[in-house]
Amino acid sequence: MVSVVSALKGLIAIERLGAVITIVKGPDIGEKAVIDAERGLIAGELPGLICDDVLSDALELMEHEQNRTLTYANREIFIETVAPPPVLLIFGAGHIAQPLTVMASLLGFRVIVSDARAQWATPERFPDVDELIIGWPESVFGRVPLDRRTYVVLLSHDVRFEDPVFLEVRRASIRYIGVMGSRRTHRERKKRLVAQGWSEEEICRIQGPVGLDIGAETPEEIAVSILAEMVQIRYGHGTGLSLRGTKGRIHAQRGEEVGTT
Repeated sequence: MVSVVSALKGLIAIERLGAVITIVKGPDIGEKAVIDAERGLIAGELPGLICDDVLSDALELMEHEQNRTLTYANREIFIETVAPPPVLLIFGAGHIAQPLTVMASLLGFRVIVSDARAQWATPERFPDVDELIIGWPESVFGRVPLDRRTYVVLLSHDVRFEDPVFLEVRRASIRYIGVMGSRRTHRERKKRLVAQGWSEEEICRIQGPVGLDIGAETPEEIAVSILAEMVQIRYGHGTGLSLRGTKGRIHAQRGEEVGTT
């Protein structure tokens, strides 16, 4: 088995989801191990009696990109998620896309913008995006991975943009898809998808109208609303309500029952 350092460097190099396990209290304090989300333990060792529990809890924390110190009998173990940067794929280079790309980059997203309108999708309007693709959605897929680190936002509710995107993401394991439009527009969208054979479960994956309700009006405020919803889904917890008046931890952690063995 490779060393912990080599295994960690390998995960980062190939952008694989994983975790570093460190025993911070117990008879073998300081011991480390590395977990690959797909392959399991790839470096170091875990005490046999708690190995399965640690692996199970680590997978749950990795799913929501969380870090946590958990207690197992006479040991405390710090589980630190190692996650590749998430990818935000934006279709539609309109006014909302501009602040959305800036804010998403600050949050660590790799940002890709696509639009068939060359006069909108320009380097001058999007100087800091990781990739700018001029073309219809069909030209994008195959160049961009559609997996659990992919977030898709449709800022144009023109069916010429929407339908090709929906066709590609329908059975993909993407983390998030949000679409612009009024409630009426979304009702019509749902009818169209039902007619195309979509199930209710598949349609419920679509966040439409996109974003959390914060009373947003300007493009910048709408971008905040969209990113707030993406963050909530990324980490798998949070109500979207005001923190004022709540009890317990301000930033409540998901699954407090995890690691109580």
